[in-house]
Formats: sequence, C-alpha cells, structure tokens
Amino acid sequence: MENQKHHSVRVKPNRSPLILGLLFGIIFGFLLQKGGVTRYNVIIGQLLLEDFTVLKIMLCAVVTGMIGIYFMKTIGWVNLYPKTGSIGMSVIGGLIFGVGFALLGYCPGTVAGAVGNGYLDALFGGVIGILIGVGLFASLYQKVKNRILKKGDLATITFPELFKVNDWIVVLPTAALLILILFWLESAGL
Repeated sequence: MENQKHHSVRVKPNRSPLILGLLFGIIFGFLLQKGGVTRYNVIIGQLLLEDFTVLKIMLCAVVTGMIGIYFMKTIGWVNLYPKTGSIGMSVIGGLIFGVGFALLGYCPGTVAGAVGNGYLDALFGGVIGILIGVGLFASLYQKVKNRILKKGDLATITFPELFKVNDWIVVLPTAALLILILFWLESAGL
C-alpha cells in the first residue's frame, strides 16, 4: 500500500461581516454623536421626559432598520432567525441595563459614543461598569440560567407569522405609526 499524505486545507475565514459591522458601528456612533445623544444632559433630559432627542433618534433607527431588514428579506439577501426569549431574560436584562443607566446616565451605545467624544466618566464609569456587569453575569449565569432566565418562555414567532399575513402588512402600518409619532413629537416641540 502506497503512503498517502493527507493535506489539510485551510479555509480563509470570511471577515466581510466583521468589517461591515465595524463600519456600520462607526457610522452609527458618528450619527449618535451628531444627534447629541452622547451628551449626559440629553440622556438625563430624556429620562426626565424633558428632552425627547433620544426617543426621536431611536424611533428613526427602528423605522429605518425595520424597513431595511424586511426589504433585504423580501429580495432574498437575508433570512431572519428570531432568538427565543423569556420573561426571566427580559427582567434580568432590564435590571442590568436599568441599574447601569440609572447610575451613569448612559446606555451601552451612548457610552461608546461618549468615550469617542473623550468623556472620562463614560470611559471609566461606563466601560469599566460594562466589564464588571458582564463579569458578574458570566459568573452567575449557570446559577440563574434554569431558575430565572428560562422562566416565562416567549415564542420566536413574529407578528406577521402570528397574524398569518405578508410581512409588509405589519411593517408598513407600524412604520407609518412611528413616523406619525415622530412628527407629533417634533410639532409639539419635544
């Protein structure tokens, strides 16, 4: 029997999604900064219901993202695979997010933009806070996974699937409603 050499073939990893993710992240951060939502006083103004800049920017992002993702789904560029969730996950995630937000006045997206602006409170409080929060969650994950995180399982079904209609039957009226809310906020001077 002849000696055969087995050659392993290395497949070069596709880094395109990472590069695109970084590019869009930079653009998103730039737009957050330009919109003013990386400033502490703007975020606190939103929490006090005095300045609705954050809500308006997030509603614009939701409308743009919703239409964009469903357009890409319609033309076959993407498939959607909703993740399962639970009430337990939502409560724990909301508590972690809320405590960090209440203590520092930044969410993870705005803390990254504020660090980019050179705000030291965001760098030391925000980034270190995120690392501490992630570390605590990771260390407690096995203890809370079955006891809390999996409680109140939520289905992965989307509204179009629930109502058994074409995606656009839900997407377009939802987008229109959000745009009307945006116009109302703007006309009310909020």
